Amino acid sequence: MFDFTLTSYRSLTGSLIQQGFTFQTFEEFITKPAKRVIVLRNDVDKLPGNSLIFAKIQHELGLRGTYYFRVVKESWDEGIIKQIAGMGHEVGYHYEDLGATAQRLKGTTDKEEIVKIAIENFSKNLKRLRELAPVKTICMHGSPMSRWDSRLLWEYYDYRDYGIIGEPYFDVDFSSMLYLTDTGRSWRGGSVSVRDKGLGIRDKGLGEEVYKDWKVKPMSGSLMNMTPESINFQNRYKFMSTSEIIRAAKGGRLPGGMMITFHPQRWTDKPIPWLKELIWQNVKNEGKYFLVRMRDKELGIRYEGLGTRN
Repeated sequence: MFDFTLTSYRSLTGSLIQQGFTFQTFEEFITKPAKRVIVLRNDVDKLPGNSLIFAKIQHELGLRGTYYFRVVKESWDEGIIKQIAGMGHEVGYHYEDLGATAQRLKGTTDKEEIVKIAIENFSKNLKRLRELAPVKTICMHGSPMSRWDSRLLWEYYDYRDYGIIGEPYFDVDFSSMLYLTDTGRSWRGGSVSVRDKGLGIRDKGLGEEVYKDWKVKPMSGSLMNMTPESINFQNRYKFMSTSEIIRAAKGGRLPGGMMITFHPQRWTDKPIPWLKELIWQNVKNEGKYFLVRMRDKELGIRYEGLGTRN
């Protein structure tokens, strides 16, 4: 079976349904988490039509997922956003305001100015998305080519002041919940993921030190503040392909809680787009691999993509 096709996606969701999981949106999970639960997170980086196909498949199966839209032309489609929300799915903001602002103000070294403009843009973009659908949760877009991690906004501001109740990198303890992502067109894409990975703070106790002055302090065990327990839990489950996850589901070898992140632009049954995505992703992975190594070295591998006021 070819991987990252709609056929394999249907097989995966079907196998998870058969195991009796409860499927919640991220908003539902934050508000009242079920005991045996899967959160289907869908990052709409580009090709929003693919996300609409995903939303329809989930709707047909009686499932609801969360769709995070960027405010860029590659992702933003008001008609599709309304259709997805109309099916009962959650719509959230896939924010990248700090990285985008820093890019526009290239050459500016005043960090406080960049952050101030970035939060203003965040507020405007959130309001714009809320004109189309209710938005209660947000999720950072990685922007791998930017040296700025947009999660740094929450060192200076609190997203709860904007009516936001949760952010997946801050508000989920992954010491007992598995995080799976198709980043890099692979279920083991950590080596080529600049930001979308469960590493966070690697040194025991460092999280409290790094985040003590932040407006939003990521919970212990979150992707922003990993603990030995959450790292060990994630390392118990390694999958090379979608078919391996399906076999683990059928064999009852999956944990009782999972967040699965999909990038729907990667998934298609059409041969030419499927091949194009495969080739292009392999090219990107090569570049991202060396970028990750360089940034790890630069940051001393103490924490990745983060910064402090110092």
